[in-house]
Amino acid sequence: MTNTLTPPGRPVGDGAVAVKPDDRLAADKRYKIIEATMRRYGYQGHGLIEALHSAQEAFGYLDDFTLKYITRALRLPPSKVFGVATFYNHFTLKPQGVHTCVVCLGTACYIKGAREVLSAIESGHGVKAGGTTADNQLSLLTARCFGSCALAPVITFDGETIGKVAPQTVAGQIAQRLATSALR
Repeated sequence: MTNTLTPPGRPVGDGAVAVKPDDRLAADKRYKIIEATMRRYGYQGHGLIEALHSAQEAFGYLDDFTLKYITRALRLPPSKVFGVATFYNHFTLKPQGVHTCVVCLGTACYIKGAREVLSAIESGHGVKAGGTTADNQLSLLTARCFGSCALAPVITFDGETIGKVAPQTVAGQIAQRLATSALR
C-alpha cells in the first residue's frame, strides 16, 4: 500500500498533486462516486461542475474536505473551486434541513412585499436567510427570480411554488406544512 492516493492514469511524478489518504476517503463509498465522475472527465478542469454535482448529490452539501479533495484531484486553484461552488445556487456549503423554503427576491416579488415575507418567516421560525432551524427541520434560502412574477410574492416549499403569499400568514402556512409532514 502506498502513502498517496493518486487518480488512475496520473502518476505523482508528472506534476499531479497526490491526494493524501484519509480515513474518510477509504471508509466513505460516496467518494468513489465523485472519483468516478472525475475519472469520466479525465481529471480535467472542465469536469468541475459535474464533480461538484456528484458531491452535492452524495452528501447533500459541499463541505471543506470535499472541496479540497476535488481541488487536489482536478489540480485547480481552491479559489476556482470555491468560486464555482458559491456562484451556483444549486450548491450549498452547509447541511440543509429536512424541508427547504426559498423566498424569491426578484424585482416583482420585492416590490410586492418579499422582504416583509422573508422577515415574517425569519421571526416566525427563528431562522435567518441562508440558515437552518436548530431542530434541522427548515432551511430558509433566497433566490433572485423564480420566473413566476404574476404570482408575486412567491416562495417555494420543498419544491412546490406558493404564490401571492402574505407576510401575515406565511409563517403559519409553513408551520402547517411542517406539522403535516411530521404526521407522515
